[in-house]
Amino acid sequence: MSIRILGFAGSARRESLNRKLVHVALRGAESAESVEVEIEHLDLRDLAIPLYDGDSETVEGMPDGVRHLREALKSSDGVIIASPEYNGSMTAVLKNAIDWTSRPDPRFPDDPRLVAWRGKVAGIVATSPGGLGGVHGLSHLRDVLNHMGMVVVTPQAAIPAGHEAFHDNGSILDASQHAEVESVGRAVAERASSPEGD
Repeated sequence: MSIRILGFAGSARRESLNRKLVHVALRGAESAESVEVEIEHLDLRDLAIPLYDGDSETVEGMPDGVRHLREALKSSDGVIIASPEYNGSMTAVLKNAIDWTSRPDPRFPDDPRLVAWRGKVAGIVATSPGGLGGVHGLSHLRDVLNHMGMVVVTPQAAIPAGHEAFHDNGSILDASQHAEVESVGRAVAERASSPEGD
């Protein structure tokens, strides 16, 4: 059996710590046994998604970057999101991307509501310079994903002191933390490949 897992970070920073973190989780997904996993990583910075504006959507339609992310989500069986924590919640960049991709695309009038998200398996991870690693933001992100009908796996990972947490090669210095992040990705792949993940 083959499944597809999409990963991205809720940050537009060029040197995003959470972009490093999502790569660790994606490697965990690849390590899942008894399933062939194809991974894809997208960078929200490259997609140049504008702030959601209903009037602009009516006049100009869905931006290309939104369509690209929406189609990547539609074709995935699971998604791994790494998000910084801003003021105790997820980033505006991430929430904006979620809001845009939850919208219907006029090119596909037969798509069911929330087709890019509903029923998919999700894993969430975070890192921040603080001592809690972004755990409060993960709580809000989990609520939003659950609201959209996603299956959010129970394990999550919040890595504190993210500015000191990584090797130059992108792995996490603390082996137990590295394994914890990989376990989130592995849980997404295993759940997405099981009948309960449908």
